[in-house]
Amino acid sequence: MTEPRVRPDPAFALLGLYETALPEVYGYLLSRCGDRTLAEELTSETFLGAVAACRKDDAPAVSVAWLIGVARHKLADHWRRREREDRGLRLVHDSEPDVSDPWDERLDALRARQVLESLAVPHRAALTLRYVDGLPVAGVAEHLGRTVHATEGLLTRAKAAFRRGYQEKEGRDA
Repeated sequence: MTEPRVRPDPAFALLGLYETALPEVYGYLLSRCGDRTLAEELTSETFLGAVAACRKDDAPAVSVAWLIGVARHKLADHWRRREREDRGLRLVHDSEPDVSDPWDERLDALRARQVLESLAVPHRAALTLRYVDGLPVAGVAEHLGRTVHATEGLLTRAKAAFRRGYQEKEGRDA
């Protein structure tokens, strides 16, 4: 009688990629959330999620790009959780008017990052996914679990909030 063959754990494919992928994934997350502790937690969640995904029958090919995609989803999940928590703590109706926005001024990168970090979580998430990651509005909507129409409105309000914050900071820094 022949012994059954033991199939190696498919997650071992991640092991060979781990040292190369870890700084890439962590750097991606840190540059978008600006919080080392959160970036570390999300990096850990990314690799744990990747291990679980590798063990499925229809597992995707493991690569750094795929891991960055997993990280993007983990960050969007974090933003959604945080928004639900914030919403549960306060009842605020966001009734900012829609404004058309051809803002052609050059932005100071440090000031822009500070203003982005000061925005409400949904605004920060939408602007980061749209303008830092370069996702189309439909992609932002998918990551945030919203309709395209709702995401367009969110982006309009987020840009208006960013503009206000940037101009206020510019006035204080001058």
